[in-house]
Amino acid sequence: MANFRYIAQDSRGEIRSGAASGSSSEEVAQLLQGQGLLILSIEDSTASASSKSLWTGQLFSRPVKGRDLIFLAEQLATLIQGGVPAVRAFSILGEHLENKILAHTIHQVAQEIAGGSALHRALAKHPDVFPALWISLVEAGELSGRLPEVLRQIGRYLQAQEEIKSKVATAMIYPLVLVTFSLFVLFFFVLKVVPTFAEVFESFDMQLPFLTRQIIGGSLWVQAHLWALAISTVSALIAFRLFSMSRKGKNFLSSWKLEIPIWRGFLRDILLERFLTTLSALTRSGVSILQGLAVLENLFEDNAVFQGAVHRAREAVARGVPLSAAFKDAEVFPGLVVEMLWMGEESGKLVDILDTLSHFYRERIDQFIRRFTSLIEPAMVLFVGAIVAVLVVSIFLPIFQISQIRA
Repeated sequence: MANFRYIAQDSRGEIRSGAASGSSSEEVAQLLQGQGLLILSIEDSTASASSKSLWTGQLFSRPVKGRDLIFLAEQLATLIQGGVPAVRAFSILGEHLENKILAHTIHQVAQEIAGGSALHRALAKHPDVFPALWISLVEAGELSGRLPEVLRQIGRYLQAQEEIKSKVATAMIYPLVLVTFSLFVLFFFVLKVVPTFAEVFESFDMQLPFLTRQIIGGSLWVQAHLWALAISTVSALIAFRLFSMSRKGKNFLSSWKLEIPIWRGFLRDILLERFLTTLSALTRSGVSILQGLAVLENLFEDNAVFQGAVHRAREAVARGVPLSAAFKDAEVFPGLVVEMLWMGEESGKLVDILDTLSHFYRERIDQFIRRFTSLIEPAMVLFVGAIVAVLVVSIFLPIFQISQIRA
């Protein structure tokens, strides 16, 4: 006999949860249905079953991605707007989600709601799946009675962010592929082709051209120090990773990334667009400016510069300073943004101004990606071509000399 936890709905529409014993979940379901209960979910509560489910989800299921949460938000909005109770909605989605980790989390949320917990509190117990943005927006939706509308807004917000990530990733794939290809070509020539021709040239006892001597010397040095180079590279990557995880490293890298020529404007536009879009979504849902800034502070934990600016602004707003004035001295926020925020506060149309600004920066991001893509493709072709040309010329120059000697 195994123990099962269940969530069910009685004839009066009330949600009930409890435990029952049986040889299988089907037997327990039949027993509960005989009592006039509508089964919402049944889960084996034994430790082994829980452990198995957890390990299965971690090892064989892909992590929860943005598109999974977009689907979840849209489907939840549809079900709840259609009159389906939140517990039932989560149970239905938990049974049909392809991502096992998310499905397991949704099932736990359903149990917590059935136990009397508010939806936003149930979601807050799973910060690895649901970020602070979700919690704040859902809480606002519950308090205002507009939960389906807020869930759809979450879906639109996540969709917009995923589109930007997809565009950036698409723009970076081509140069990364070419750089990777050129590195493979370079190592193949240095470790295989050049040593073979070096032996051939040595047998002719001739003075090699300067370029060929340099290429052969570099090849011999790489072969002699190959393990040292590999160990040094791995050690450097580990050290960089540890440094980037430290507070000092995060502060340095955040500032450094915003100072890279060409990229600094693009990176700042991405961060500004995320800030404006998120603040707009929070404010439109009824979240206070102060609470919204707290959410944004957590959102920018990957960039210490922006996080620090938002933190200082939140402290200023808590003292009664207007939002626009709070960001006036922040170098990462352009004067245009500050002036537009002031206009939004003065006119009482802050949300509309935030939407306008976010659309403006989204267009700037799109324009940069289009220009970058059109320029990087020929540049990378020339770069790879130059590497191959130098290697080929360094090999064929001695061959031409040999042919002239024999002639």
